[in-house]
Amino acid sequence: MNFLKSIFKKQKPIKSTLTITSSNGFHLRPIAKFANEAKKFNSIITIIAYDQEVPATQVPKIISLSLEKGESFTLKCIGDDADEASSHLSSFFKELMENDKEVEILTQTNESYEAPTLNGVSVVPGIAIAPLVYCKTVENINNKNNLSINDSIELVKKELEELYNKNKSNSESDIYLAHKELLSSEIFQQNFKDIERLKETINREIAKLKGTKFESRIADYKDILQQILTHTGITTTLKLPTTPYILLIADLLPSDVPKLVDSPIQGVVLKQGTPTSHASILLRSFAIPTVIIHDAIDETKEAILDTSSGTLVVNPTKADREKAQAKLKTFQDKKAQNYKNRFKSTETLRGKSIKVLANIGDVQSAKEAKELGADGIGLFRSEFLFMGKKPTVEEQTNAYREIFELFDELTIRALDVGGDKPLPYAHIEKEQNPFLGIRGIRFLLREQTLLKEQLLAIFQAVKEVNDKNKTMKIMFPMVNNCDEFIEAKKIAIDIAIKQNLDISNIEFGIMLEVPSVIFALHEFDQLVDFYSIGTNDLTQYLFAIERTHPTLQADALSPMIMNALKLIIVTTKKPISICGELAGLTAATETLINLGYDTLSVSAKLIPSLKERIRNV
Repeated sequence: MNFLKSIFKKQKPIKSTLTITSSNGFHLRPIAKFANEAKKFNSIITIIAYDQEVPATQVPKIISLSLEKGESFTLKCIGDDADEASSHLSSFFKELMENDKEVEILTQTNESYEAPTLNGVSVVPGIAIAPLVYCKTVENINNKNNLSINDSIELVKKELEELYNKNKSNSESDIYLAHKELLSSEIFQQNFKDIERLKETINREIAKLKGTKFESRIADYKDILQQILTHTGITTTLKLPTTPYILLIADLLPSDVPKLVDSPIQGVVLKQGTPTSHASILLRSFAIPTVIIHDAIDETKEAILDTSSGTLVVNPTKADREKAQAKLKTFQDKKAQNYKNRFKSTETLRGKSIKVLANIGDVQSAKEAKELGADGIGLFRSEFLFMGKKPTVEEQTNAYREIFELFDELTIRALDVGGDKPLPYAHIEKEQNPFLGIRGIRFLLREQTLLKEQLLAIFQAVKEVNDKNKTMKIMFPMVNNCDEFIEAKKIAIDIAIKQNLDISNIEFGIMLEVPSVIFALHEFDQLVDFYSIGTNDLTQYLFAIERTHPTLQADALSPMIMNALKLIIVTTKKPISICGELAGLTAATETLINLGYDTLSVSAKLIPSLKERIRNV
């Protein structure tokens, strides 16, 4: 390392300042992704904050900086590919922050019960009635397993890598990558001669976290230790009841959560942790009603867990049971009804038909959307194919065809990169304000090879699907004037003519996300087949507030946004949908429908509940 430093010392470092914009801070999961990305470059890459400089590839050391929302750090790159590393990692970091959504804290209502109650923080919605039992663990030692500590570490890293790659479409998969990156840090780059030395190393890291805002990460270290020990022959398992129960546990490890699903668990009371801990995230993904209560709690033959109020009722009365049973039935009926009705047509109380489409990013999310009742795809983000390496036309065609076959209506957005999201193999000069720079259609018209190859792949996939009853749409992102659309569509038509491909069943439109389009809708109506409103960017540009700004935030439900949407819907004569986050907000559903919007596109998981909400408008 010292040898490398002496070489790189002669080279000028490339520095950039990055700001934490996620409400969650710079925490383990995005840190792990960032460290994993930094390893792809040959340069020495470090992070500087508060007079500390730490390697950008060492997860524990980045965690120790405790960077919160609004705080900044300096990214420093030295080496032959320093320019590329700085540019890519800066944009990668901004994307991490933008995608790191704040964990929704459940709104708790007041609820009164006759029996003594304990109150805490609700994590997962639901209600449970069952005995309250402490979790028991059983340790088994298998002396036949002679795998060394270091070999066990390598095996666990391999398993975590496989789990991450297998479940990439689920946000929970980031937990596997986080654990793998922790194991890849220099903390574990030593020769562990015995288990005691391994435990001492992990306990030192745990001690550093106690009393800090990252205390919930202690469970991750304990989880890693347990996984390593399993391969050395020491297994620790949860002894779970065989009859319905509410689990009372002090420290639930992330790897234990999937095991609960196969048991008759009704709910979980965590004695430690936070709503953003990895155990909490996984409990949400499995929809197990959960609350965090730090008070002393005893086991009881019967208890009520009511997360609508964050309440644990100990030894409930008959009246308490009747109230809880009624609430449980209402909750279960509503959830089951939403899911049961997911494939039904969606009409308001006045009989207005609303189409509910899905926003997807890859094949797996397309399949999930199909299962959850999507009427079609309103936004197919095609960027997943282009990250890392440039895809061939054949690779694109195969991926598009697999998704096209699933739905009768599908809208694919042309590659939306550039500016703050550059591709490693496409050179774009560094910009002072990338959100107002070479983005979307501007990038595509400059890098026409990428655009032409993508259009060709889409056309070939449509041809191979060969179903004239399907509605295929292509929309261009960040269009701000008619000339851009005219040029892009001409490129598409030229490709079709040159390759002798029939594109008569393909429509062309734009993402309406640049305010200038609003004032040229009459002109655009003469050119486009449809519009899709990207409310995230439209809001950003209307308020002149960068989406990733650390302190400024635009109100997505502002009357000014609604006035803009009203102006759009009364002006255009072409089909129009909304595919930004606004389409999925509970508070916006009725307003959007009353404005006249009849096509909403949201993430797949929101579809059953959105459809039911629409039926009550």
